Amino acid sequence: MLVDPIDLLVGYLRTRPEIPDGAPTGDMVGREAGDTTVYLEPTGGMRMVRYAMDRFDVEYQVYERDREDAAKLAFTVRSILLEDLPGTMIGDNQVLDVAEISAPHYDPDESSREQVYIGEIGLFIN
Repeated sequence: MLVDPIDLLVGYLRTRPEIPDGAPTGDMVGREAGDTTVYLEPTGGMRMVRYAMDRFDVEYQVYERDREDAAKLAFTVRSILLEDLPGTMIGDNQVLDVAEISAPHYDPDESSREQVYIGEIGLFIN
């Protein structure tokens, strides 16, 4: 398959009213410390079934000024990805399933000292 899972997820999360405008991104270019951000980064994956299913592992990092707000947004992202995304058509691709690799956990940014929650999913795409 010729699909960038980060582009798919960023595009999908940008359509969700629960997610702040402009927060989902696949890169940190132009981001200022303190900006509400949902950063999506590929961490691996594999071809599961030739021409039928790929698995992409994706980490999501939620940055907020306040720890409580970071946790709330991270668990909102988690819920959207695990509960709403499976079965969705995005362009020519169907999201077959989403598996949780790691639930959101607290990991503050060492350089900016921003509040960060990080989780990871396995994304199965046809």
